[in-house]
Amino acid sequence: MANSPQAKKRARQAEKRRTLKTGQRSTVRTVIKKVIAAVDAGDAEKAQAAYNAAVPVIDRMADKGILHKNKAARHKSRLNTHVKALSA
Repeated sequence: MANSPQAKKRARQAEKRRTLKTGQRSTVRTVIKKVIAAVDAGDAEKAQAAYNAAVPVIDRMADKGILHKNKAARHKSRLNTHVKALSA
C-alpha cells in the first residue's frame, strides 16, 4: 500500500483514470458490436449507418490512448471490409 502522500495521490489518480477508461473501452466495444450485428443481420443500409457512427468513436479513443492507433485502424479496416462485402 502507498505510504507517502505522493504515492497515495498517484493511487487515487490511477483508480480514477482506470474507471474512466473502462467506460470508454466499453463504448468502443459496443459500437463495434453494433456494426457486426447489422452485418450478420444482412442489412446493408443499417450496417453502413452503424459503421459511419462507429468510425469517429474509434478514432476518438485512439487519440485518447484507449486504443493503439494501429488497433483502431485494423478495426475500421475489417469492419469496412464486411460492410462493403454486404453492399456488393
